[in-house]
Amino acid sequence: MNKTHKNAKMLEILAVEDNPADIRYLSEVFKEGRLLNRVTAVADGDAALRCLRGEGEYAGSVRPDLVLLDLNMPGKDGRAVLEEMRRDPALAAVPVIVLTTSSSVDDVSRSYDLKANSYMVKPPDLGQLLKVCMCLDNIGVALSALPAKKRQKTAHRRTV
Repeated sequence: MNKTHKNAKMLEILAVEDNPADIRYLSEVFKEGRLLNRVTAVADGDAALRCLRGEGEYAGSVRPDLVLLDLNMPGKDGRAVLEEMRRDPALAAVPVIVLTTSSSVDDVSRSYDLKANSYMVKPPDLGQLLKVCMCLDNIGVALSALPAKKRQKTAHRRTV
């Protein structure tokens, strides 16, 4: 395990994923990573949007610095979540990594059209999935570091 700096900022990660096994793998990889982080997991798009907005059971929660978004979920899917996030001025700047089993050109194109920050295909086997998850540690740092000007604008919207 890599050490984190004592003054490191806590990286809040929202994993929107309906597969409990994938949530466990993501949580384990981030727990062992070099970033100080907290992973919150939700299993559907409606819960994701409530969490992002601090509504209902998520009232008072901290807005995530990074969203890991599956596309194929029951109810409101990841495409609808991403579209709604990008239309909402309070959520539009939150970095989103689409992490899904779909390698469809249409899904990739639509995700980028909806301004996903990155698109990663989940491999079918555990070993490869762990490698992909370890890459997220580095990608998450780059995507969640907003420029100072944007950070100041969004800071007042954070729920403490």
